[in-house]
Amino acid sequence: MSTPSQPIKTNQIRSGSIARSPFSTSYLSASPIAQESIARDLAECDDDDIEAPDSEETSSEEESETDTVRPDALQHSMVNSYRRPSFVAFGGTRPAITPHLPESTYLTKKEKKQSRNEERSLLRDNHLAPPKHPEPPKRDPFTRAYRWMFSSRRPKKEIDEEAQGPFPPEPSETTALLNGESARSHHERLNAQWEAAVAAGKIKTTWQREAKTLWRYSSPLVITFLLQYSLTVASVFTVGHLGKVELGAVSLASMTANIFGYAIYQGLATSLDTLCAQAYGSGKKHLVGLQLQRMVYFLWALTIPIGVVWICSEQILNLIVPEKESARLAGLYLRVLLLGAPGYAAFESGKRFVQAQGLFSATTYVLLIAAPLNAFMNWLFVWQFEWGFVGAPIAVAVTDNLLPLLLFLYVRFVDGRQCWNGFTKKAFHNWGPMVKLALPGLLMVEAEFLAFEILTLAASYFSTTHLAAQSILATLTAITFQIPFPISIAASTRVANLIGATLADAAKTSAKVAMIVATIVGLFNVILLSSLRNYIPQLFTNDQDVIDLVASVLPLCAAFQLFDALAANLGGLLRGLGRQEIGGWVNLFCYYVIAMPISFGTAFGLNWGLYGLWSGVALALGL
Repeated sequence: MSTPSQPIKTNQIRSGSIARSPFSTSYLSASPIAQESIARDLAECDDDDIEAPDSEETSSEEESETDTVRPDALQHSMVNSYRRPSFVAFGGTRPAITPHLPESTYLTKKEKKQSRNEERSLLRDNHLAPPKHPEPPKRDPFTRAYRWMFSSRRPKKEIDEEAQGPFPPEPSETTALLNGESARSHHERLNAQWEAAVAAGKIKTTWQREAKTLWRYSSPLVITFLLQYSLTVASVFTVGHLGKVELGAVSLASMTANIFGYAIYQGLATSLDTLCAQAYGSGKKHLVGLQLQRMVYFLWALTIPIGVVWICSEQILNLIVPEKESARLAGLYLRVLLLGAPGYAAFESGKRFVQAQGLFSATTYVLLIAAPLNAFMNWLFVWQFEWGFVGAPIAVAVTDNLLPLLLFLYVRFVDGRQCWNGFTKKAFHNWGPMVKLALPGLLMVEAEFLAFEILTLAASYFSTTHLAAQSILATLTAITFQIPFPISIAASTRVANLIGATLADAAKTSAKVAMIVATIVGLFNVILLSSLRNYIPQLFTNDQDVIDLVASVLPLCAAFQLFDALAANLGGLLRGLGRQEIGGWVNLFCYYVIAMPISFGTAFGLNWGLYGLWSGVALALGL
C-alpha cells in the first residue's frame, strides 16, 4: 500500500489494493472472472483494435479529481463511493425474490459531476458553504412557512456555530478566474472542505433533502418500470375482452415464455453488468462492444432449444394443464411470439451495453416510443384488423424486434457509439468467463419467476374462470409492485453512497425516509385495490364470473400491499449495505418453504381455491 505522502492512482482503488471501510468493501469489489476475461481479450487484440483515449474524458480537470486520490479521501469522498441509480434489468413479471442488481464502481464524467454536486449541496445544507442564492433580508409569512416545510437546509439553532468557524466566500464561475483560481484548485478546495467537514462530523442531512433525493432517483425508474411492464399488460387488456378462455391462454403462454425464455435471457445477460462495466472502467471501451456481441450470439444460440420448447408447448401443456383449449391457444401464442425472441435477447444485451456507460435514460427513451406503439398495435391487430387472439402475440413480436432497433438508433445518433468498435470474429472466442458469471444470474432470475408462475399453473386445475382470474390478479400485483421496487433501488443507491462516504447518521435518516415513503406507497396500493375491487376487473374482461371471482380475492391481494412495499424497501436497504444475501435467503425460505406448501394446502386441501393460492403469498410477504 502506498504511504500517505504518495498519490494513489484510481486503478489501484478499483483493483481493490487499498483497504476500505467494512461497509464499502462488500459492494465495491471487482470480479476476478471479469478481469480474467478482459485479460484474455486484450491478449487477442491487435494494436489497431485499441482506440485512442477520448480527449473529452481525459481532461486535466478530471485527472485532478479522479486519477490521483489521497488516502484520507477514500473514506470521505462521495465520488469514490457513488453508486449508479440502477440497472433497469428486471421488467415483466412480478419477482418473488428481490433481485440483486450489480452496481458498477466505474463512473462517467457526468456521474462524477453529480456526486460533486451532492457534496456541495450537503455543505450548503449544513451552513458550511455559502448558499447558492443570496437570502433576502425579509421574508413574508408564506415564504417562511414554505421554507420550513420544504427547505433542505438544517436550522441554524441545531448547529454549534462556535465550533463551525468562518468560511471563505465561494467564488462563482466568473470570479474564480479573476481571483486566479483555476478549475483544478477550485475542486481541490472543495474536496478539502468536504473532507474536513466529514472528519469533524459536521455533515448531517434532513428529511427534506433525503425526500428530494429519493424522488429524483426513483421517479424516472418508476416510469421506466411501468413502461416496460406495460408491454405485457397490453396483451392481457386486449385479449381479456375476447373471452375468459383467451385470457387464461395468455396467462399460460406468459408463464411458459417467462420460465423457458425470458428468465433465461435476463438471467444470463446479468453477466454483462459486470463484464461491460469493468471493461468500460478499465478504459478498454472496445471490449464493451465485444462483450455485447458475445452475449447476443450466445443468447441467439440458446434461442434454438428455447424455440423447440415453444413450438412444442401445446403438446407439453396438454400433458400438464386440464384445459385443452387454453393449452391450444397458449401454444399458438408462443409459436408466434418466437419470431420476437431474437429481438428480445438482443435488447436485454444492448440494455447492459448502454447502462455500463452510464446511459440509463436510453432505455427510458426507447420504451417511451415502444410502449405506446405496442398498445396501439394490440388494439389495431386484435380489434381493427379483426385478427382476434393471434393479433396479440404478433404485436408483441413486432415490439420485441423494434426494441433493439430503437436502441441501436439511440447509440448511433445520440450517445454510446464510442464503445462500439465494429463486428469481430473475436466474439466467438473466450465464452468461458461469460458463462461462469451468467449461470448464477440465471438461477436467481429463474427462482424469482418460478414462484408466481407455479400459482398460474395451479389455477388451471380449478377451471377456466379461475385461470382467467389468476391472470388478472397476477397482472395487478405486478403493476403495483412497479412502484415500491424502483423506490427501493433509489433507497439502496442513496444509502450506499452515504455509507461509502462514512456518513452513517445521514444514511440512517435516508433509510427512515425511505421506510416512510414505502409505507405511504403500500397504504396507497391497499386503498386503491380494496376500494376499486369491483371496478378494476372490468378493465380486463367482460365475463361476469371472472369479475366476481377477482373481486372476491382482490381484498386479500390488497391487504399484503403494505407488506410488499416494506419488504421491497428493506431488500433495497440491505443491498445498500452490501448484505443482499440476507434478503435472498429470507425470501427463498418464506416463499418456497412456507408460502408454497400453505398455498397448495389451503387451495386444494381445504378447497379454498384461488383465495388459498394467494394466502400463502400474503403470509410470506408478512414474514
